[in-house]
Amino acid sequence: MLSVVAVGLGSPVPAGAAASDVRINEVESSGGSPGDWVELVNTGTAAVDVSGWVVKDDDDSHAFTVPAGTAVAAGGHLALDVDPAFGLGSSDSARLFRPGAGTPVDSYSWNGHATTTYGRCADGVGAFTTTTAPTKGSANACPGGTNPGTAWPGGSTVANADASNAFGTNMSGLAFEGPGVLWAVKNGPGTLYRLVPNGTTWRSDTANGWGSGKTLRFSNGSGDPDAEGVVATPDGLFVATERDNNGSSSAPKVLRYTTSGSGTTLTAAAEWNLTADLPPVAANSGLEGITWVPDSFLTARGFRDQRTGSAYSPGSYPGHGTGLYFVGLEANGTIYAYALDQAGGGYTRVATVQSGFPAVMELEFEPESGHLWAVCDDTCQGRAKTLDVNAQGVLAVTHTYDRPAGMPDYNNEGFAIAPKSACASGRKPVLWADDGNSGRHALRAGALPCTTR
Repeated sequence: MLSVVAVGLGSPVPAGAAASDVRINEVESSGGSPGDWVELVNTGTAAVDVSGWVVKDDDDSHAFTVPAGTAVAAGGHLALDVDPAFGLGSSDSARLFRPGAGTPVDSYSWNGHATTTYGRCADGVGAFTTTTAPTKGSANACPGGTNPGTAWPGGSTVANADASNAFGTNMSGLAFEGPGVLWAVKNGPGTLYRLVPNGTTWRSDTANGWGSGKTLRFSNGSGDPDAEGVVATPDGLFVATERDNNGSSSAPKVLRYTTSGSGTTLTAAAEWNLTADLPPVAANSGLEGITWVPDSFLTARGFRDQRTGSAYSPGSYPGHGTGLYFVGLEANGTIYAYALDQAGGGYTRVATVQSGFPAVMELEFEPESGHLWAVCDDTCQGRAKTLDVNAQGVLAVTHTYDRPAGMPDYNNEGFAIAPKSACASGRKPVLWADDGNSGRHALRAGALPCTTR
C-alpha cells in the first residue's frame, strides 16, 4: 500500500497558490523507512494542492501519483513513499510532474547512493548535497548547519545554575520531578543525583545519602552504567545507558531504579536491553536521551502505532505501565518509542521518529504544549527541535530553535523543562547540563514561555 505523510497541513488551500513554489527537497534511495521516498517542500507563503502530481524515476513507466486531497503547507514538507510503486537505484533520478505527468516541475539525478540522503541545503533553494542525517518530512540536516533555527523563544539570558565545580565533567541527563526536585545523571562513573533548589542555583540533596549522588549498577548488581538520560514517571525513575564503562562494547539499555532508602549504591530493579532492536552502533554512540509520554496524551492526539498501522491503543500492550518511553540514539539522530513491560525485560517498538538532527543528545516531553523536544549538543550548534503529532498521527518536526544567544556552544547533553507550577511572570525555568563542565559549571538556567495546549 502506498503511503503519504503530510506535515503541517492547515487551512484549506487558497485559489491560485503558486505551484512553482513546490520543489524536490530530499531523496532517500537506499535503506529508507519503510522504503525509498522523495520529499517535497513548499517555499511559498500559501499552501499548494498537489493532488494528482506524479513522481517518476529515470524510467517513464515508473510512476507514483499523489493521492487526492493532499496539500503542502506554506513552508511545509511532504514525504512521498514511492516504494513499492518503484525503487530508486544507485544511479537514478527523481522527477516531479504536474497532474497527468505532462508538465515537469523539478528533478534531481545522482550517481551512487548517498550514505544518508541527498537534500537541498538550504531547504528548497540550495543545491543538492549529502545530508548529515535523513530528515523525512522535516527540514534537512545540512553540513555546517546551513538550515539555521529561529531565536530561542525564552529570551537570550542564561545563568550558571550550580556552584563552581560542584559536579565536574560528564553530567549528561536532567529531568524534573515537580518544581523542587531535579534528577541528574553522570555518565562516568554512572551516578544519579537528586538536586534541590539553593536560591537561584541547584545543589545535591543532603538527606538520605544523596550528598554526593548515588552509584548506579545494572540489574545483576555489577557494572558501571554509562548513564546518559533520566526521566521520572508514575512508573518509576528510568535511566538510559550507552554501555558498561567497565567494558568496551555497546549496551543500549533502559534501567529502572527505586530511589527510596539511604543506601549510596542503587541496583536497577528492572532492565531492558534494546540491542537486538536497534541498529549496531559504536560503544559511545548509543542511547543519549529518554523521556516518557503518557497514554492519555497519545490517544487524545491520535498517535499512530507504526507496528499495527492504526491508532495507538494502550490495551494492546498489557503490563506496559502508563505511557510510552521515547529514546534517542546518538549514532543516527533517530527517536524510538517503546512499550516497556514493567515486569522487566520485555519491550515492543511502537514507532520510529526522525528528529531532523544527525545526533540526539536529550529528549524532553512538555505536557503544557504537547511538544516533544529533541536537543542536540555542539554537533548542531546547540539547537533544539520541537516535534508534534500531526493529522496523520505521526510525530514530525514543527520548529527548530537556536540556543539562547547568551549561551556559548557548550557540549550540552542534558535539558529539562520545569513544570507549569514553576511559572512566574509568564515564564518557567529550563536547565541545560554541560558534559564538559565549561568554566567549572555543569548546569545553566534559562526560560521558556508558560504555554498551554
